[in-house]
Amino acid sequence: MQPLLPPRKPHPLGCHNPRVDDRAAMDAIFFVLRTGCQWSALDGTGICSHSSAHRRFMEWTKAGVFKKFWRRGLLAYDKSVGIDWSWLSMDGAMTKAPLGGEKNRAKPHGPSQEGRQAKSAHGGVGCSGGRRRGRRQPQRLQDDA
Repeated sequence: MQPLLPPRKPHPLGCHNPRVDDRAAMDAIFFVLRTGCQWSALDGTGICSHSSAHRRFMEWTKAGVFKKFWRRGLLAYDKSVGIDWSWLSMDGAMTKAPLGGEKNRAKPHGPSQEGRQAKSAHGGVGCSGGRRRGRRQPQRLQDDA
């Protein structure tokens, strides 16, 4: 990881508290990523303070360290074991919906607000999830007696 890390920036105040070791910061970041714990939970581990780890995570993410690390690991694995690229999947959000309709379909001619409102169960425009105003009670069945 060391060759992927950006050069350290000098502290703006000159001599200040020494910067947390890169190895300790990376250990803390990997701990959070591996366990799924919150950053604040790092304070009890003794690895690194949560503020230092999060600050370094943001700095290294912006510098592209983790993308470079992932790419190098992927290429190394492909070289040693080989990756079967024939069975890749694509996220469905990246493709057109199968029933999405035509690209240049006609626009509705009704009021503009009608298009943004939810349709009720009986086809009219109404408030979704709530009671409609003016809704009547169903008629009672009357006995023929």
